[in-house]
Amino acid sequence: MNTSKSEELYKIALDLMPGGVNSPVRAFGSVGRNPLFIDHAKGAYVYDVDGNEFIDYVCSWGPGILGHAHPEVIEVVVKACFDGLTFGAPTGKENTLAAMIRECVPSMEMVRMVNSGTEATMSAIRAARGYTGRDKIIKFKGCYHGHSDGLLVQAGSAALTQSVPDSGGVPASFASQTLVALFNDKDSVRELFENNKDQIAALIVEPVAANMGVVLPEEGFLSFLRDITAENGAVLIFDEVITGFRLGIGGAQQWYGVEPDMTTLGKIVGGGMPMAVYGGKREIMKNVAPTGKVYQAGTLSGNPIATTAGIKTVELLMDHPEIYERIEANTKKLAAAYEARAEKFGQNIHVNQVGSLMSAFFTDQDVKDYAGAVSSDTDAYARYFNYMLEHGIYVAPSQFEAMFISGAHSDEDIAKTIDVLMAD
Repeated sequence: MNTSKSEELYKIALDLMPGGVNSPVRAFGSVGRNPLFIDHAKGAYVYDVDGNEFIDYVCSWGPGILGHAHPEVIEVVVKACFDGLTFGAPTGKENTLAAMIRECVPSMEMVRMVNSGTEATMSAIRAARGYTGRDKIIKFKGCYHGHSDGLLVQAGSAALTQSVPDSGGVPASFASQTLVALFNDKDSVRELFENNKDQIAALIVEPVAANMGVVLPEEGFLSFLRDITAENGAVLIFDEVITGFRLGIGGAQQWYGVEPDMTTLGKIVGGGMPMAVYGGKREIMKNVAPTGKVYQAGTLSGNPIATTAGIKTVELLMDHPEIYERIEANTKKLAAAYEARAEKFGQNIHVNQVGSLMSAFFTDQDVKDYAGAVSSDTDAYARYFNYMLEHGIYVAPSQFEAMFISGAHSDEDIAKTIDVLMAD
């Protein structure tokens, strides 16, 4: 596989941007090679600047549920561009998309549009703090909610009582307000609430963890979170930036039958454009300016191009529920193929799958939490990644990311991927 043009561009980029990239995972550091530079994409395929073609299971980290450059989405976006890219003023499209979101996710009685998942989670937590008058929040080790200061923390030596910054530039005083529990561990959550009585404003969780690889909630775990937050007067926030509109039209909360107080959405809701949304109960959202004292603003929030793409994407998903049936069926086929490969070649591979999300962990352990995820053999994953890439299959350049299947993946694409997986 020739990558000479990508290599040349990467050398230039290294002088212009930290690590030569605008987001760390793009650097391919954990898979032992330099990144590909993508030229264009169509349907289920991406094409790099050297002309290599790949079946794409990254899907821009989730939003490409319909495939790349879906013709109906592109058509409306191009038309909208001729009317102007941004006004910094309200448009009717914001009303349309907000109403569609509320129809699909009824727990989001009021919403506010922003430009990224980081903005959405940051703003949801600020609203929860303003609503409750409390400062502390609970997050889970291994769950990622964007790069705002208060969320870039990991557990310290006293895993359930203290937090330290997980990034340079984050003041310890910020991190101290974030308590870290263990995913799928009810006792860790109980202990934090007991030790911080009447101090916790919110608990934020990915209902399906997708940033340590895909880790599913154990039966009853999300219901437990719903109950314990209600008992303690804390706001339950579901970070559905990845699962929203991917695990069905109503996201993970519909899939698991648990309704949070607040929800964050991203990725799919903008149809591939920079777009995210946070929202929830009316009584909470009314605390957001200009009706309340919780300030949050953005010149480009709800801009007419992103809302146009979001409206068409959500409309297509609402009108064609069979898309979800097809992508789930294809994901199950792929999951079965990974398990078959493990058996055929005696490899340690554990597969987690729900809907059109999956991860293949190179470990012999069941992966139900952060400890299980990080037991994976990352060198084995790097070899697998490079093997797949050399055979025209583009998967996440990190063990700890999700694999995304789209409506554009054909039966032939799935069959080819399985053939590559099962080859010697």
